[in-house]
Amino acid sequence: MKTSENAPKVAIITGAGSGIGAATAELFASKGHTVVAVDVKAEGLHAVVDRIQAAGGRAQAQLADVANWQDVSRVVETAVACHGGIDMLHNNAGITAIGNVETLEEAQWDAVIGVNLKGTFLFSKACIPHMRARGGGAIVNTASANGIRPAANRDAYSAAKGGVIALTKGMAVSFAKDGIRVNCVCPGTVDTGLVRGIAEQLFPDFATAEKAFLARQPLGRIAQPIDIARAVVFLASDDASFVTGSAFVVDGGMVLV
Repeated sequence: MKTSENAPKVAIITGAGSGIGAATAELFASKGHTVVAVDVKAEGLHAVVDRIQAAGGRAQAQLADVANWQDVSRVVETAVACHGGIDMLHNNAGITAIGNVETLEEAQWDAVIGVNLKGTFLFSKACIPHMRARGGGAIVNTASANGIRPAANRDAYSAAKGGVIALTKGMAVSFAKDGIRVNCVCPGTVDTGLVRGIAEQLFPDFATAEKAFLARQPLGRIAQPIDIARAVVFLASDDASFVTGSAFVVDGGMVLV
């Protein structure tokens, strides 16, 4: 049976151990929802769950590789067994690699496509039957501004995130009849470990990287993870009940310049 409007719901969030995923997990929990936090790294994941629980929220940690079907199905079945069902899914786990189609190694390509795109496919595949059983649900995928306007030497990442946007739209059409809404957010430059890792490879220090990042930001700042989390929570909420198939750009105007 579909959960009532504004009732506490069960949300699975991947890549929840840091950055956008951590901010989204904490924001979902602050609104009374039960969070199943998923990450491949234990330390950050348990720190996020501890913070949620210390604040009086409900959260469960699940270690998993999002590109591995056995891990994904285990997480989803455990969530259903523990919490009765699944209402919301935030496919957020992501990695990147610097390089173009000539310089990237095959293993780098496979890893980036595996986590960003295959992981989105697998978790959606596992969750959708349970959402259908509840009468509907909401999926929010983390794409990227690079999926709209690719950057040089981000070929695997741009391809993966472009794929996430296309997959989002296809899923929105396929599952609208089941009451399942599917949207994605397209962040620009966000102060996360992933972005700082890119900066370390491309610039002598983060101060230099920040100047370069700000030069392409019409709003004059780099996003914080909470900026993206607020968009995710909106798209998953009943306030966005007539929104599906959207690629919601949260980039400070970066793709416009």
